[in-house]
Amino acid sequence: MEDFNKILESVAVRLSKAQSIQLTHPIMVDGYYDVENHIMLLENCKVRFGKFEEIGEVGEIFFIPAGKMTNLALGMGPSVRLTNDEYKTAKKKYLVKTTEDEIKKSIAKGKEIEHISQISFETKVFDSVNFFSSLDIPPFVIRNNERIATLIKKVVFETNNDKPGGKRIIASSMVELVIEIVRHIIDNRLFVEQLTTNATYFKDPRLVDIFNFIQKNLGGNLSNKRLAKVAGVSEDYVGQYFKIMTGINPQDYIEYQRMEAAVDILRTTKKSIRDIGKEVGYKDTAYFCRRFKMMFGIPAAKMRKRENLLNA
Repeated sequence: MEDFNKILESVAVRLSKAQSIQLTHPIMVDGYYDVENHIMLLENCKVRFGKFEEIGEVGEIFFIPAGKMTNLALGMGPSVRLTNDEYKTAKKKYLVKTTEDEIKKSIAKGKEIEHISQISFETKVFDSVNFFSSLDIPPFVIRNNERIATLIKKVVFETNNDKPGGKRIIASSMVELVIEIVRHIIDNRLFVEQLTTNATYFKDPRLVDIFNFIQKNLGGNLSNKRLAKVAGVSEDYVGQYFKIMTGINPQDYIEYQRMEAAVDILRTTKKSIRDIGKEVGYKDTAYFCRRFKMMFGIPAAKMRKRENLLNA
C-alpha cells in the first residue's frame, strides 16, 4: 500500500476530453486502440469487449487503459462493424456530442437514446511513464462504485460550462478519479499478478533516472551506452537490467515514447512530418514514417488529417 502511495504522489493527470455522447447506431470496432486512457459511464448503453466478449451493463463503468488493443462493441442491437482506422475516421457519425439537457428533452418526448459520459485522459509517473500502461492491466468493467460515477459526471459537467473555478475543480477531480480507479483495483483484488510484478520498478531510483532521462531527451542520443551512464551500470548489463525491471527492451520502450510524443505533436501543432520525426529522434523521415505506420496502422499524414476532422 505504501508503494502505491508514493507512486500516486508522482502521477500527473492531464484531461484531454470530457463529454456526454449519444450513440446514433450500435458499432463493433475490431482492434480498438488509443494512446490515451478512456473511462465511460454507461448511462444508457451496453458494451462488449475483449476476446471473450465481456459485458458492461447500463449504469456500470468501462475503463480502457492507454495502449491496450481490444475488440469493442458499443450499443444494443445489430452493429456496424468497423476497423479501428474506420472508426477513428467516422467517429462523429456514430458518437455525437450531446448535453444533459438535450438528453432530458429526448426522454421527455419518449425517445429512447443510448448515451454515455466519457473522459479521455493521460496519466504519467515522474513525467515520463504512462501509469496504467506500465501496470499492463487489460480493459475492465467497474461495478458498484458510485464515487467513480459521480466524479465522471462532475468532470463532464465542469468541462461543459463556464462557471468560475471550473478548471480547479476539474484538476482536483481528475486526480481523485485516478486514485479511485487504483483503489477499486486494489480493494477488489483485480490484476494482482500484474500489479505485484509491474509496480515494483517504480521503486528503483536508477530506473526512475532512466525514465526521466529518456523523456527529456527523446530527440537525442538514447543508446544503451548512454542509458548505462545515466543508471551507473555497464553497457552490457543495462539492456538486461531494464528488461528485468519492466518486461520490455529499452529500445522498444524508447520507440514507444517517441511515437507517443510524435502523436501529441501531430495533434497539437502544424509542424511538418519531417520536423516532427527529427524532434522525436528520427533523422531519416522515411524510416520514421515506416515505423509510425507499423505502430499505429496508419500513416502520420493520414492521422493528422483524421485528427483535424475530429477536432473541427
